[in-house]
Amino acid sequence: MRKRRSKEDVIVDAVNYTLLTIIALAMLYPFYYVLIASLNLGSDTARGGLYLLPRAFTWNNYAFFFKDPNWTNAFWITILRTVSGTLLSIVFTCVVAYGLSKPYLLFRKAYFLIIVIAMNVTGGLVAYYVVLRSIGLLNTFAVYIIPTMLNLFFLLIAVSFFREIPEELAESARMDGASETTIFARIIMPVSLPLLATMSLFIGSGQWNSWLDSAYFVQGQTLRTLSYRMIEVMNQTLVSSDTAAAQFMTNLQLTQFSVQATAMIISVFPIMCVYPFIQKYFVQGMMLGSVKG
Repeated sequence: MRKRRSKEDVIVDAVNYTLLTIIALAMLYPFYYVLIASLNLGSDTARGGLYLLPRAFTWNNYAFFFKDPNWTNAFWITILRTVSGTLLSIVFTCVVAYGLSKPYLLFRKAYFLIIVIAMNVTGGLVAYYVVLRSIGLLNTFAVYIIPTMLNLFFLLIAVSFFREIPEELAESARMDGASETTIFARIIMPVSLPLLATMSLFIGSGQWNSWLDSAYFVQGQTLRTLSYRMIEVMNQTLVSSDTAAAQFMTNLQLTQFSVQATAMIISVFPIMCVYPFIQKYFVQGMMLGSVKG
């Protein structure tokens, strides 16, 4: 039978739901405001009083975004670095973690010592810049990919995860003549979907939102990322120094804020589309590494 709720329970639940609703609205409304600002005429938004719905609906903000070669190029560069960087980082990190998860690996303790030192000690930005210059990564697309191929945080989590996989799975495959590469690719990885989904979400989000490497290690305008362009436009009085672009903005009645709002929406939209598909694996992955095998 259903337990009868007391008057105090009803009051406590009502207060909790009210507070949670207020907090949710306070967190979601700023994003909603940016969305309606991106769909509203920039000159009209500047008048103020825009709260719930676009007052002068227009697609001009998005038209300007996709017609400006700087924005479109940055958009595709960001997609390319996110896809390739996430994929390579997951594969490389998991391969290293799988090897470190084996107790019979030679010099295993020394490898872990190096990893712990690397996680807690850094040479700083100048030393990092010098290293990138010495290996020829400055002002190349590879500067977005190669330095992030080994994620030390997820390396330790993956090692703990692989330890919990029963060794009998690998042993049975070895008895059938499978190599370590086959075991890893066809047995270990398919049962590691929670780990892979969690890594994809965090590493992909980091790649998509990264702008510091584009600011410090890249000089070519064709290699700038979307996040860098967004930071750049937020720190400028004009979106572009190009006279034609400025005139185009004037004709479409755009403002700096309307272009900023559009860039923000386009920046977060891909992550919002991907998250629902990996949510169930992400919830499982939140507990990864919490229990040692």
